[in-house]
This record gives sequence, C-alpha cells and structure tokens, in this order.
Amino acid sequence: MNDHVRALGTGWLVRGTVPGPDVDEFGEPDQITRELARPGAADGTLLAVQHPHRTPTAIAENRGLLDAVPIAEAALGHLRAQHYRRVHDVVALSWGDGPGGEALGVQCVVDPTAVLPGGLTFVRHTEDVYPEVVAERAAMQAALRCATSAAMLVPADGGAAFTALLKGVVAELGEPEVSIVDKHGRDRIWLLGKGDLQDTVLTAIRRHPLLVADGNHRVAAATLAGNGLLALVTDGPDLRIGPINRVFVHTSLAPGELVERWRAAGLDIQPANGSPAPGTVVVLAGLDRLAIRLPGPGIDHQKVEQLMVERALGRDPAEVLRPLYVGQQPRPDADAVVLIAPVPLDHVLSGRRMPRKATYFTPKPRSGLVLADLR
Repeated sequence: MNDHVRALGTGWLVRGTVPGPDVDEFGEPDQITRELARPGAADGTLLAVQHPHRTPTAIAENRGLLDAVPIAEAALGHLRAQHYRRVHDVVALSWGDGPGGEALGVQCVVDPTAVLPGGLTFVRHTEDVYPEVVAERAAMQAALRCATSAAMLVPADGGAAFTALLKGVVAELGEPEVSIVDKHGRDRIWLLGKGDLQDTVLTAIRRHPLLVADGNHRVAAATLAGNGLLALVTDGPDLRIGPINRVFVHTSLAPGELVERWRAAGLDIQPANGSPAPGTVVVLAGLDRLAIRLPGPGIDHQKVEQLMVERALGRDPAEVLRPLYVGQQPRPDADAVVLIAPVPLDHVLSGRRMPRKATYFTPKPRSGLVLADLR
C-alpha cells in the first residue's frame, strides 16, 4: 500500500509572499469577519477562500457556506493566476525557522483513512475535534478540491533519522525555490521531482505511523470529504509545544462565584506566586490571581474540563470553555482565564487522545506557500 503517501500530482507554488492577511492569526469567527471587512481582504486572499461565507458580500446577501462557494472559487482562481505557478509530480521540502522553533519537513499528500497491516491507522489523531468545524471544512474541501493549508504530522518513531535525511536532500538541491523572511521568521521551499530521491523521501515517510501535531480538524475534514490531505511531515529539528490556555465564557457567574464553586468542589485554591506548572493552573478571576491544584490522572486540560467545569459547574465544557493562545487578549465577555502549562511531548507521542485545542506546536506550517489539487 504505497499510495497512502504520494507526491502532489498537481500543485501551485507561491511566487513571492502570500497576499492578504495571515490566515493563521485568526481563530474566532468574529475575528475573521472583522478582518474580511477590511478593504481588499476579501479580494483574492486565502482568508476569503477558507471563509467565503464571512465575506461582506456573503453576509449582505445572507449566503450560507455552500451558497458562498462561488466567492471562494473566484478568490482561489485569482490567487493562483496572479501569485502562483503550477507544478506537477513534486514534493515540497519546507524549512521554517523563527522564534517559535525550527521545522524541516515534506509537504506531500497523505491518505487520512489509510490502515496499516494489523489494523492500526496510519494517521492518528491526538485531540478531539469540534464536529461543526469539521463539517464546515469538509464542505469547503469537497467543493474546491484544493488544499490551501497543510496539517503538521510528526513520525511516531524515527524522527531524528528522518530529519537527517531531509538535511542531506536540501544540501543536494542547493538554493530554494522560495525564500520568505518577515516578522514571523524565515520560510524556504525546495521542490523535489520524480526520481530515486523523491522515492527515498516518500518511503521514509511511509515507514512509521504519523501523529497529528497541528491540524486535527483538517485531518478529520479530509476524511469526511473523501479527499487526500495536504500534510507537512516533520520532526523538527526544534519543534516546541507552547501552552493553549482557556477562557470561561457564558457561565452566568461572577468571578467570585466561580471561585466559590471550585472551592466547594474540593479544589485546593491558593494565591498564585508564579506560573502554571504540571498539576497546577493559574486562574485570573476578576482582580484575583489564584493557583488551583488539579489532582488525579490525565493532562491538565482534561482535569480543567472534568474538575472545574463538569464537577464544579455541572456544565458541558464545550458550552463554557474557549481556547486562548499566547499573545491573544481574552474575549471581552470572559468570566475567568485559566493559564495551563504546556502538554509534555512524551504524552503527545504516546498517541493518547487529548481534549480539543490542547497542544500548540511551533513553528506552524505557513498557510498558502503550497497549494494542492486533491482531485
């Protein structure tokens, strides 16, 4: 079964910088809507391709997602004609480095439904997903049949040897086809066409199962849409896991009431003197900065859901918790903010499923450097 990892039959490589706003900087729907309302943001940009129903035109005409597909198709056609060149039968070696770490990997097409001998899946989810997000992304993938963002996958084993192989290939290829330097760092792309070297690289990827480091929703959407998956397969050499914190919203409780609910649930609450550490989260509730110890097994994100939401509030975590990335400001309607220590890498590599939005691997693959035809 060698077709579960393959080259891009048809793809597009950016000719310069990716135009428009950085799609990876926006997580909340209202943020995306506001950004698309800026002059020019909805005209031939990746943000408009990925969220056409949030463009001013779609909102004014009350278009749903599927009704807005023509907006996405027009934006994608403009992008490819003006800012990309078509390539065939290639894999793209991608090297991104910056303050968030360093990742040398291969952008290729992976079958997210592939099953290895023995019945194990080749691509393994590491986090739960939001079903509504998966359905939305799957509908767009099925309509466009073009991937504009790569999911980051890491080998479950043999990563150091894989990175060493890619460094040798890059040295042999010489100067990159694309090199971008900006405030986020540096990204370089090399193209590797048909031949023994491409076969060697693809064979190395097929050798070990892959774990999702970034893009569980993209993997699930590709599975639902029946598409291949554009993936960046990498093991570093300097991948890092940062924290993804939590915001409590829509609890109908004041910060002081939340604290009392947590104390009544038996949680040990003390004034916070430092940063979060495994087993202890730091909570910003009103003017208070509190340390809450979370006993029991599992990662802290799970224990926040189980102890601070389900046990203390009797609520569904999906109703009252939202992710908060480092550098983002809490929502104006936040009832409290929970700062959580990063998930240990060995927990991710164990393959145990985590709650949604628990890990923040960096550096993330930059969207839009490579597009892949999935037909």
